Amino acid sequence: MRTIAKYLATTSLVLVTNAVALPSWAADVDATSAIDTVTVYPDGATVTRIIALDLASGDSTLVAKDFPLSLDPSSLRVEGEAGAKLTIGTIDARPPRAAPPVNLSELDKRIETLKDERADLQGAIDAAVARRKFAQRFAEVSPVGLGEKGEARPITEWRAAFGAVGEEIATADTAIRDATRKQREIDRQIAQLDAERSAKPPSKLEVRIDVASAAATKATLRVTYAVRNARWMPLYDARLDTGAKDRKPQLELVRRAEVTQSTGEDWSNVTLGVSTVRIGRGGSAPELNSLVAQYPQVPKPRALGSVSDTAMPAAAPMLQRKVESFAAKAADDIRERADEQQAVAEIGGFQATFKVPGRVSLGAAEGAKSLRIASMNVPADLMVRAAPVMDPTAFLEASFKQTDDTTLLPGKVAIYRDGIFVGRGKLSASAKDDIVRLGFGADDKVKIERAVLKRNEGSAGLLVTTSKTDERSFKTTIRNGHDFPIKVAIEDQLPVSENEDIVVEMLPATTPPTTSNIRDRRGVLEWSFDAKPGEARDINFAWRIRWPKDKSMVIVPAG
Repeated sequence: MRTIAKYLATTSLVLVTNAVALPSWAADVDATSAIDTVTVYPDGATVTRIIALDLASGDSTLVAKDFPLSLDPSSLRVEGEAGAKLTIGTIDARPPRAAPPVNLSELDKRIETLKDERADLQGAIDAAVARRKFAQRFAEVSPVGLGEKGEARPITEWRAAFGAVGEEIATADTAIRDATRKQREIDRQIAQLDAERSAKPPSKLEVRIDVASAAATKATLRVTYAVRNARWMPLYDARLDTGAKDRKPQLELVRRAEVTQSTGEDWSNVTLGVSTVRIGRGGSAPELNSLVAQYPQVPKPRALGSVSDTAMPAAAPMLQRKVESFAAKAADDIRERADEQQAVAEIGGFQATFKVPGRVSLGAAEGAKSLRIASMNVPADLMVRAAPVMDPTAFLEASFKQTDDTTLLPGKVAIYRDGIFVGRGKLSASAKDDIVRLGFGADDKVKIERAVLKRNEGSAGLLVTTSKTDERSFKTTIRNGHDFPIKVAIEDQLPVSENEDIVVEMLPATTPPTTSNIRDRRGVLEWSFDAKPGEARDINFAWRIRWPKDKSMVIVPAG
């Protein structure tokens, strides 16, 4: 138990009895809470509720029945202020008992009356059924065609008899139908009343807080807890101003948070923040066991009836399952540009929290809500990049230095070039001072053509053929149709051998590449240069592969 005199009271005890427990005869006090603050993480949220009430002197147990079923009871924490010395004891969370309706006797009377009415209707139905059977029997056994002495009766008497029987049966059928309909309606009313009479399952948790006040006082308690069914994902708007003769290119990067929650509680008019902390990862790195390199063990013979080796789990799949990594998913979301409020960043040494100004509402079944949390304007370096081996399109790319103190988390990007939406892209995680690259759509004024000059598969050797060869050469032509110079980067692939019998060589006809193994990808080459207005430039690329004649060779993408 923790006590702070006069104004402050706090505790972090949950479902634990204190060393000095409050008396068991403390009076229950109904309390109502209201959500005040929510901080959303990529994999959960913490919620703070406010309980404001008048406390009597002595011991009390506050009972709040409006907490969500999805909260983690072990995360419950309470703190607050009061005008007198206040002690907070144990905190308990449990499903509340389903209480029967207050007007139970009244419900019983209504159900009893309806059942009596139904019984009366059943009696009327039984009487009508008997009446119809009597009329049907009378029609079957009465000799309506003959008189008392066996003479034929007049036709008018036949018709009168037929009419009397038909009218009697019709009257009985009408009475049965009317009574049956009334019974169905009474059955619905009885079922509804039975549902009201029965105890309803709880949809909320009951939180009980033991407190002791030295005097009657007003108190404000803040109850904080964690929930799992909430998250936020980063989204971005990248708006590129390509500049002009008197204006350098500039990039505005808008950070957004897409918040979703299905906690079972509505967040109405709350102070909302999003944090980069991942609460689901735990507090420590995983513990690794030793790996042993050894020769395969010969299975020992087992006695008849013992468990076979095939029933035992393999060590390798178990290890693989233990070391699998988790990949975060992001969702696409494009928003129209508008004047928006921006969150206030609270940046620490290990995480960042963005506080959204004002109050926000987000219902439990309302879907996602996108909020602007930050933005930055940075100078951008422009270039055109293309990989004509796959696509001859030239794509405009902007690179910039990440100047924000908070790490840019991976997410989807809505791309705008000179105010026009041109598509979507992806942003990788980047820390401060990293160089970030973003594509901004096709540049139709830069034309790129790639032609195959030679493709020859044959044999190599002097008198005796000793190996096979695959020799290829290409020419890529780049034309800058802009009236200003622009930097161009062309990428291509040189096959990579992972076998000493397969030899790959780049031929002398190749234009020397500017960079090899770009982005740490083996064999990926780059030729970069500044293209003048209207300039056309050729890049030659040639390579040869040799391998033993008695084997086959294929070129496949790296795994």
